[in-house]
Amino acid sequence: MVRRPASGRTLRVRWNHGGMTRLLARHWTTSVPLLAAVVLAIAWATHPSGSAVIVLVVALAGAVLSAVQHAEVVAHRVGEPFGSLVLAVAVTVIEVGLILTLMASGGPDASSLARDTVFAAVMITCNGIFGLSLLVGALRRRVAVFNAEGTGAALATVATLATLSLVLPTFTTSRPGPEFSGSQLVFAAVASLLLYGLFVTVQTVRHPDDFLPVEESELEHHHHAPPSIRTTSLSMALLMVALVGVVGLAKMVSPAIENDVRAAGLPRSAVGVVIALLVLLPETLAALRAARRDRVQISLNLALGSAMASIGLTIPAIAVASIWLHGPLVLGLGATQMVLLALTVVVGALTVVPGRATLLQGGVHLAVFSAFVFLAASP
Repeated sequence: MVRRPASGRTLRVRWNHGGMTRLLARHWTTSVPLLAAVVLAIAWATHPSGSAVIVLVVALAGAVLSAVQHAEVVAHRVGEPFGSLVLAVAVTVIEVGLILTLMASGGPDASSLARDTVFAAVMITCNGIFGLSLLVGALRRRVAVFNAEGTGAALATVATLATLSLVLPTFTTSRPGPEFSGSQLVFAAVASLLLYGLFVTVQTVRHPDDFLPVEESELEHHHHAPPSIRTTSLSMALLMVALVGVVGLAKMVSPAIENDVRAAGLPRSAVGVVIALLVLLPETLAALRAARRDRVQISLNLALGSAMASIGLTIPAIAVASIWLHGPLVLGLGATQMVLLALTVVVGALTVVPGRATLLQGGVHLAVFSAFVFLAASP
């Protein structure tokens, strides 16, 4: 009789603590994206410098974390593979808007901005996020298991898009330098958009099972009720606000990064790598969280889907924007970049074919990613 009330009080305290935790988490994920948007608006108007940049970095980190939380809510409602598609497309659309804004205001100095940004996104996703996901999955279960059919199709699509849009301009002869002619750019844009649309159709309508985890973890067997439509709509809106904050704040901190890069004696291309790393943080964190839950396939969907969307949406947008944008548009990769891209495709294919990977495959992809970062800093 004495123990039961004490136990009841303990359970009640635990329930209250859990309710308070959920309440704080809900308010945190709601307020942080809005706060990041306010900080971005103030920074856009005042152009802060010095110690004020720290505030931007803190707001950027909060926007990244909240974006991952809201992406998981949306993914839980719509299910896979739609969930990973939503985050990849949302980030890419905002990133494309940022690229076009910088190209419109950058003049001739921005002629290679699209190429550098897209190539950095491909290397970060196909080697950095891909390798980390395999590494985390292999550390948990010794072998990371995924669906070879879906992952192989995604990798083949990325390789084709990258070759058509970034490699061919180096070898075409209609224009001097690594540039497309007008008709060639239109062809690359239409081909990229159609190929990306075809992949999305296959992923979500025709063969969605090829992009689902092969083995569900024990945690996934305990199905929770999906969030309501109202909650999902709110999370989708806050996800977009958070992603606008991520990309905008990354742009705002870029002058400070550029100054630091210049002070360190590094080439200008290193700035693009740092900015791409910041912009892709939501996908990186979401992929790592999925890998920790033994859902490596979802991590690979995020990685390859982001690379695919980056090319398949950026090139068509640039083709349309070239109507009013003046100056050269450099899309062709250099020799070093083409070697890294070829190595990425070959290593990725050898990794995907067995449908399983160990620590070695994850380490190989991270070694290629490290080479990309190093050569960007020391070409």
